[in-house]
Amino acid sequence: MLKILLFTSLVIGSLSLELLNQWSFLEFDLPRDINPNDLRPENAVFTGLEVTDDRLFISIPRLRPGVAATLTSIPRNTPRGASPVLQAYPDWSAHGAVRGQYNCSGLISVYRSRTDSCNRLWVLDAGTIDSIDNFRRICPPKILIYDLRTDQVVRSIFFPLDVVRPASVFTNLIIDENVQGKCDSAFVYISDTIAPGLVVYDGISGRSWRISDPTMYPNPDYSALNIAGESFSFMDGVIGLAHSPKLATVFYQPVASDRIFSIPTSTLTKGPPGEFEELPISVAGRKSSQGLPLAMNQDDNTLYFSPFSETSVASWNIESNQQEILANDPTNLQFVADLRWKKDGDLYVISSRFHKFFKRTVTPNEINMRIFKLTPKRNNLPNLPNSINDNNYYSQTGIRNLNNNNNYYPQTGLRNLNNNYFPETGVPNLNNNQYYYY
Repeated sequence: MLKILLFTSLVIGSLSLELLNQWSFLEFDLPRDINPNDLRPENAVFTGLEVTDDRLFISIPRLRPGVAATLTSIPRNTPRGASPVLQAYPDWSAHGAVRGQYNCSGLISVYRSRTDSCNRLWVLDAGTIDSIDNFRRICPPKILIYDLRTDQVVRSIFFPLDVVRPASVFTNLIIDENVQGKCDSAFVYISDTIAPGLVVYDGISGRSWRISDPTMYPNPDYSALNIAGESFSFMDGVIGLAHSPKLATVFYQPVASDRIFSIPTSTLTKGPPGEFEELPISVAGRKSSQGLPLAMNQDDNTLYFSPFSETSVASWNIESNQQEILANDPTNLQFVADLRWKKDGDLYVISSRFHKFFKRTVTPNEINMRIFKLTPKRNNLPNLPNSINDNNYYSQTGIRNLNNNNNYYPQTGLRNLNNNYFPETGVPNLNNNQYYYY
């Protein structure tokens, strides 16, 4: 079982962000049959990134009308700071939704995609449109797997009705090739953000099942986000996912929460949970503000995250308990939507001014979306003494010091709140809440 770590050491980092690309508004390489006047560039904001040897894949869900293509690519070797035109992936025939042509074998709304060890891209399609203002399900959620050598679909995965809820929005995925095999034999763990839960797909049997827990729900006490002095309400459940093969553990976080949780992969892969089964979910840590993405350095079990209010990217090594702020930038890291760690040691970051898109205050006169790269050092520094008093947040990382305080449950490091919270987890009882469709 994963031990609950208490964040007793910290290191102040000073890595610089390497700007790869930036845009005010996204520009697409449009075919002749799409009228640019039908597009709404102020509604197109990216949420997902995947990195391959030669391309960056950028996901742009249909949160509001006027999005040209929901999955795009750009070359990896563009000039630094360039604003390249986005290419529809695999081509425009998969993006009929921009013309009002909804083909469920194509792509409707993609939040994120991930690669496997067989050079294939797994594309998670939520099947929804106008998710912020006028939520509509056009098609069932699915995964399309593309061979990156040919850019052709080699497998389609459709989810049964018993794992999809009326409000389901599938937003993120992990491909686990460490349990029963690689590629088509992998397990896939998928976040359902609006009907909060995790959906598990077994690549060998083709079965899917659903796991839900109060820890995957948003906490109303953390629904107000403050980013660069601008506040807005954002009541979203689980999106951030990270996987440690060495620990056989998945980490996750709802957006409206100050906590990161963990669950063993053995629990996820054993099949549907029994009625009233208690899941072995642990609290991995508590942060000073909300965040969206998680990523894992699978070489040394360093977890990367990005607290919104601190406009930073930070790391926590699960084994040494060492924490570090990797980058802090109130202008460039206002809303980090995805983090991608790659085998060469680089960490890719996409940030946007999503809060301005959301509140309809975005303008083309400013840079609103960026892609960065940074290279964290391997976690080999000694532990440092804790110089912060109990109950304070480590300001460098945004993690709360949970040591030796009677106001916290000693088993979990969670604050002992009142009866409005589930005593086992410290998570609020969230019955009958409304959610944003992100």
